[in-house]
Amino acid sequence: MSILEDKINNLDHEAEVKRIADFMKGYLRDKARRRGLIVAVSGGVDSSVCAALAVRAVGRKRVLALRLPEMDSSETTGDLSQKLVDHLGLECITTPITDILSAIGCYQWRDEAIRELFPEYGDGWKNKIVIDGGLEGQYNHFKLVVEDPQGRQHSKRMEYRQYLQIVAATNHKQRIRKTLEYFHADRLNYAVLGTPNLLEYDQGFFVKNGDGSADIKPIAHLYKSQVYGMARHLGLPEEICNAVPTTDTYSLAQGQDEFYFALPYQQMDVALWAYRHGLPASELSAELGISEQRAELVYKDIEAKRRMTEYLVMNPASLEPVQ
Repeated sequence: MSILEDKINNLDHEAEVKRIADFMKGYLRDKARRRGLIVAVSGGVDSSVCAALAVRAVGRKRVLALRLPEMDSSETTGDLSQKLVDHLGLECITTPITDILSAIGCYQWRDEAIRELFPEYGDGWKNKIVIDGGLEGQYNHFKLVVEDPQGRQHSKRMEYRQYLQIVAATNHKQRIRKTLEYFHADRLNYAVLGTPNLLEYDQGFFVKNGDGSADIKPIAHLYKSQVYGMARHLGLPEEICNAVPTTDTYSLAQGQDEFYFALPYQQMDVALWAYRHGLPASELSAELGISEQRAELVYKDIEAKRRMTEYLVMNPASLEPVQ
């Protein structure tokens, strides 16, 4: 038995499309009382599938796509998001957010923390954060990787304080995007779609009041591998169906498994499925072809991320419940 093929990817895609579309239509009609849907598109598979599902739910004339690039966005992101918009025939508004981010200090605060480790960091340099340690039985820690204008890369382990400042500054990107999404939602009486998949939602790979904020999260129950299957079923452009997951947040190319997840997404899907279904580490070990010790560390990493990010899904605390 293959968990990936027999349990995760064994999905009736058309039935699932109909189920999600009906859910969204019912939510708009009976609860939100909104006319249409807003989706910010990056060219990645998650936002692309959400946009296509929105079209299936309410029709393309009641879906507004937003493209919200900034100075660290890759050219690939821009190309793929435009290709998606053209493919689906959506109305789209493009609003670059670099100036907004500069005005609130996003790049300034980030670069200040980077220069504590690399004082020479400046124009022409690039950066990213890489996770390390969790699968070696250590606490997860983070390294800062920078690339100088000559293309040479350098890395140093960050203090927790430096990591927090860089991430806090970078989170402005997701929060500004969400602010613009809700502006257009209010303007049009639309609802906002959230794009996290199950892997991201379970492991807390989103920003509170940023990409984690939405009225409807149509794919939060789908594993990443299932989202790719949905993209192919929905007939999305091949470049999107084959796109490698990236954060598209830092100026250096960065895979999601580099920054956050313990394993590449297909293996991580299997690990999360196995964990959620109570399979022992020995079975996960056999499924992924890794040692049992490493499988146990993957489970511990899942648990650690759930604990660390529980705050992200907490409702606001109040002294007494309000009916």
